[in-house]
Amino acid sequence: MRLLPVSRRAALWLFCSPLAFSTGYAATVSKNQSTSKAAQTGATAHAQAADAPVVMHPRHSKGAGVAHATEAEQIIATGRHSRSEQTVGHAQMQRTLPGINPIKSLQILPGVVFNDADPWGNNEQNSSLFIHGFAKNQLGYTLDGVPLGDQDYGNYNGLSPQRAAISENIASASVATGAGALGTASTSNLGGTLQFTTQDPLHHAGGQLDQTFGSWSTFRTFARIDTGDFGNGNSAYVSWGRQDARAWDFAGHQGGNQVNAKFVHEDEKNKISVFFDWSQKVEPNEDGIVMPNGGSLYVRPFMYPNFSEAVNYYKNSADYTNAGLNYRNYYSAAQREDYLMYTKWSHDFSKDLKWDTQIYYHHDLGEGVVAGPITAAGLPTLFSAYFPNQSSSELSSVFGGSGMATRTTEYWDNRGGITTGLHYHVGHHNIELGGWYERNNNTQARRWYALDVNNPTTPYERQQNALINQYTNNFYTNTWTTHLQDTWQVSKNFALNAGFKSELVYTNGTLPVAALPGSLSPKTAITVPGGTIASVKPFLPAFGALWNITSHEQWFANIQENMRSFEAAGYGNATPWGVTSQQAFDDFRKHGKPETSWTYETGFRTNRHLDAGPLTNISGQLEYYHVHFSNRLLAVATTQTLSSIIGSATTLTNVGSVSTDGMDFSFTAQFGPHFSFYNALSYNKSVYNDNYMNGATAVYTAGKNVAGVPDWTEKFVASTRWGNFDAQFIGDVVGKRYTTFTNDLHASAYALFSLNAGYDITGIPRIRSLRVQGNITNLTNEKGWSTLNTNNASGQYTAFPIAPRMYFLTLSATF
Repeated sequence: MRLLPVSRRAALWLFCSPLAFSTGYAATVSKNQSTSKAAQTGATAHAQAADAPVVMHPRHSKGAGVAHATEAEQIIATGRHSRSEQTVGHAQMQRTLPGINPIKSLQILPGVVFNDADPWGNNEQNSSLFIHGFAKNQLGYTLDGVPLGDQDYGNYNGLSPQRAAISENIASASVATGAGALGTASTSNLGGTLQFTTQDPLHHAGGQLDQTFGSWSTFRTFARIDTGDFGNGNSAYVSWGRQDARAWDFAGHQGGNQVNAKFVHEDEKNKISVFFDWSQKVEPNEDGIVMPNGGSLYVRPFMYPNFSEAVNYYKNSADYTNAGLNYRNYYSAAQREDYLMYTKWSHDFSKDLKWDTQIYYHHDLGEGVVAGPITAAGLPTLFSAYFPNQSSSELSSVFGGSGMATRTTEYWDNRGGITTGLHYHVGHHNIELGGWYERNNNTQARRWYALDVNNPTTPYERQQNALINQYTNNFYTNTWTTHLQDTWQVSKNFALNAGFKSELVYTNGTLPVAALPGSLSPKTAITVPGGTIASVKPFLPAFGALWNITSHEQWFANIQENMRSFEAAGYGNATPWGVTSQQAFDDFRKHGKPETSWTYETGFRTNRHLDAGPLTNISGQLEYYHVHFSNRLLAVATTQTLSSIIGSATTLTNVGSVSTDGMDFSFTAQFGPHFSFYNALSYNKSVYNDNYMNGATAVYTAGKNVAGVPDWTEKFVASTRWGNFDAQFIGDVVGKRYTTFTNDLHASAYALFSLNAGYDITGIPRIRSLRVQGNITNLTNEKGWSTLNTNNASGQYTAFPIAPRMYFLTLSATF
């Protein structure tokens, strides 16, 4: 939402740096400028409300577009909010690694722990994100204000940011690590919010062509054409991206094609933006290692495309069964196709009254597919429900004679909605009133297909002619939220804000196709017809304060309550519709409660130009936070199966609360115009407060650390720039993480380092700039565990490996 005009008496601190980021206040700076000059000249002081976003560009200027040597480079910035919020700009994202997942670019910020088994952070099956103790599906995500859902794998209400927009078109990525703005269009943000913005078209006509080459046959292409200004305040661009890279430990190729287009019209009182995204990708997935049974295993590669190896592997019962839980599948992949569109209109009725409205639509067609042995534990029982009285050889013939079957989870999602907000400035008050409505129709189906020994399928094609339609769930969700907030500029240096959010989510889950009796685990379980359940909190308050202690120091504080609505998913998931009896569903509908949280955060910011020898500027932020997370819901398995391909019946259990205390400390030290050093140190202590029952067995989790969340993390970036040359050395240290709820197992700490260096070549006829950039990821070739699938029982967890050292070279030309 756009900035409200507010009292001129509030100071805005803007400092510039040639470093690609800074924990100081928002700024843009030419790559050829020095920090000392920028710090001395400062910037025009725009008064802002205590909870208003920092303005990265004036209202009627376009986004920086392609950030090469002759253009403005957006740096990481700390916003002037009553809560903690920091932003990574376009240039820093692409320096970290061209084509990076915007979420991964936030990995350098304090309090953010992101893991993935590929260097871009694109693989969704084995990605994980924790912010202040909350997992990725407990956070909120938006792109240009459009809700992106909760980012669960097999997402039922959105899509990942890298599928919503091409990485090179992202202008900035921001994270509020404690609690997000009241107007954030999300019903999952128990913890922080992540907001991504796309670039506007450039004022001048031109183009960009990027080509990346690298390890494991990486070949990434990005092309964009800008029309420049045409007509009366009109401009547009269209772009295309394609990525193809071999998975580093098996023969699958990950990637796909994506198209973005954006049109912007601006005049004195209006800004109209129209955005379109089409994304189609296939990601053959890395399989995790089940620990500690994995022993010395580090990777668990699929056998595709070696079909004969797979057939012989499953026929050789000794090799297959000795692998235990870590047996190899033939292939697995995530196939996704998305269409996302929005139209946004911002109108100024007067200098004191402004209005924003946005209409959006998203369609997703997805399929998660696994091809593996029909003799996996539990499968003969499942198949016998649909093909009774079949011998093992007859059953193999039914499924194509290969000894394998293909399981899919198929997704259809159609959702559309509207967000709107009024911003009114009167006296010393800035009042914001807004709302969001979304209608989401989504379907999830579990199906089984033959894998013909004479015509085997591949992970890149859609399955056809299902042998078994095991079950299908349809969900119809209406989401209504409203919010009201007032920011009061009490005095020249002190502001208060207070408001509330109302959240009403109504989901009707139906079961057009039910699983046959005996086809689930245990055999007595059923898929349930379901019904309608509401997640309702009409009053979720928020309070904040912002005090300019001096012209360089600032204190902030924020208190906020949030609610997470129930996920719209079926069997095996932590949702009311995932239970395995209608009685259990009806009981939860009467007595179940949605997850809620109270977040308390306070902190201190500083940004000072210095004349202390080589040290010319210091900026930083220190924050303390406390979170109380109530009604934590857990899908407690009623049975333990020997194969994850089958799944297990679950009961949805309220396992009590979690308490979190932590601190984030980050600073940037600038040493003249050529060197800078950024460091972020975070401490987090997230603890379960209660024990719970797993059937008749007590699980003693009270006082234990939340699994998957490290106590300590350390990040740093050392940067240098000499003329058109720049380089960075980046470090990410993650401490020990417990891997079970009872803390009896853990994954060791690890340290990852990366290096990037680039040079901007100018003066080439017909080319505005040519940038050559090299990247090395996992510089020391560290081995360890990235994403962890933690377990609610003791003695077992699943871990994914860290990607090895890789090299990349990118050529980027702007015209």
